[in-house]
Amino acid sequence: MAETTVSPVDLAALGFERLKGDRERLDRIDRYIRGDHDGPYIPKSATEEYKLLAKRATTNYLPLLVKTPTQAMAVDGYRRSTDPAADPEAVEVPEEWRAWQDQRMDARQVPVHRAALTYGQSFVTVLRDPADPARPIIRGVSPRLLHASYDDPAADALPLWALQVEGLPEKEGAEVRAWLYDGTNVYDFMVGGKDGPRFLTLAPHGFDNLCPVVRFAPDIDLEGRVTGVVEPMIPIQDRTNQTVFDLLVSQTFGSFKVRTISGLAPEFKRDPETGEILVDADGRPIPIPIQADASRFLVAPDADTKFNQLDETPLGGFLDAIEMGTKHMAALSQLPPMYLGVGTMTNLSAEAMASAEMALSRAVDEFKHALGESWELVMSLCARMKGVEPDPRAEVMWKDVESRSLSQTVDALGKAVQMLQVPARAMWPRIPGVTARDVEEWSQMAEADDPGLRMADAMASAVTPVPAVTDSLAGGDDA
Repeated sequence: MAETTVSPVDLAALGFERLKGDRERLDRIDRYIRGDHDGPYIPKSATEEYKLLAKRATTNYLPLLVKTPTQAMAVDGYRRSTDPAADPEAVEVPEEWRAWQDQRMDARQVPVHRAALTYGQSFVTVLRDPADPARPIIRGVSPRLLHASYDDPAADALPLWALQVEGLPEKEGAEVRAWLYDGTNVYDFMVGGKDGPRFLTLAPHGFDNLCPVVRFAPDIDLEGRVTGVVEPMIPIQDRTNQTVFDLLVSQTFGSFKVRTISGLAPEFKRDPETGEILVDADGRPIPIPIQADASRFLVAPDADTKFNQLDETPLGGFLDAIEMGTKHMAALSQLPPMYLGVGTMTNLSAEAMASAEMALSRAVDEFKHALGESWELVMSLCARMKGVEPDPRAEVMWKDVESRSLSQTVDALGKAVQMLQVPARAMWPRIPGVTARDVEEWSQMAEADDPGLRMADAMASAVTPVPAVTDSLAGGDDA
């Protein structure tokens, strides 16, 4: 039996079980991204000093693997395929983009991108505002709290159904609130109890045969499996933590020279009155500590006495191993090594910087292609809720954050206009920092300052229309 024919109660139970099944893996990723790593190997008889060094050995590189590409991805515009010049009735600012701005998605898009890169996928729900049926509510949801079921997980744009929970219970048998989304309704449940899901209420979500849940998966294969940037790096992170721990142990207990004396009988403390050797509580003589500093010489009466020293443990090998681990992490994550503190960035030219960031730029472009399609699907759902026909050829526009100067960008755009005859207005959105509203205002200013348009308006207002000859006047002339 297909899942679409199963009752909502059974779907809620199935979705909750699948969430619990994925919890161990996703919780492990969440622990590591927050710096709660598995500790390095230490002997069972380790002292408190060793345990303290193990805690200090954690050097969490994983957030950089998520934050760096996320900071290069920001949707700052939306464009329909309809040309306002060709269609006078076209809306200059699309209604779905108004919904984006209304929901403050300029800031709220960042957690969606970070969760997608961290876990391999994240979700966005588009639901109806209870106070205004035409106002969409856009919310990002962590994959730890939502399970979506697909007929074809690799190709389907929207799921058959999805279950979102308020939070997973910490103990068995505790109930939590959950919402089940299908093609028509939103079902309110309490799940996690011993008697199974408990149905509360239902309400239409505003779409016909569309589950209002959009998946953001930057790396998905043909079998629907998703991969984030954190999980493959956990073994390298553990290896780096172990090397840092070994470095701290060697630095704490073996990074200094140890001086030794052999063949020298120590002097013992004596009673100043009787001259007898003093002993401790165990009956052993108490030696007088040897004072060795830069102002003293050590002299031994016995010719067989030998002075020696044990050299400190070299730390260079540990430092090289740490650098190798970070290089491996940078190579596998396509992150420039200098972002992880490997190498130097002294007096690099713009071309050298662009070459160093080439792998990262390619990875970000791949993420933008995948996540951009998801945002366009979110826009399509917003348009449907607002009563506007979705545009299947509409595109989101990403902010240009490449490391180049403004003068280089303007020079390149100017050459495209002069040498390739590209319309100048087509280059306006490509200027870094320029928003869709800026382009719209510039277009209005350009039209207002166009002398040809001003002359045409003046001529149109100066021409007096000639009155048409009426039938009555024509009849009077015949008479």
